[in-house]
Amino acid sequence: MKTLQIKYPESIPAALNLTIESFEEEARTALAIKLFELGRLSSGQAAALAGISRVTFLLNAHRYGASTVSWDQEEIEAEFKVSVS
Repeated sequence: MKTLQIKYPESIPAALNLTIESFEEEARTALAIKLFELGRLSSGQAAALAGISRVTFLLNAHRYGASTVSWDQEEIEAEFKVSVS
């Protein structure tokens, strides 16, 4: 497995009231979610990058403002169409 190193000012975790470990975990997750949101990674790949399970990744994506489902208007209408028998 490869390693990505990102330099950041030591003051950032403290400014966010986070430990260094929590800040780095959040940064990894944010990167993974953004790549997923851009369609560059699948949810499974993004979860692996974040170091969490796919289910956890999908359940927590909303915390970063990311949607895990993307429907167009036609799909929404079809899903909620009331069928009369």
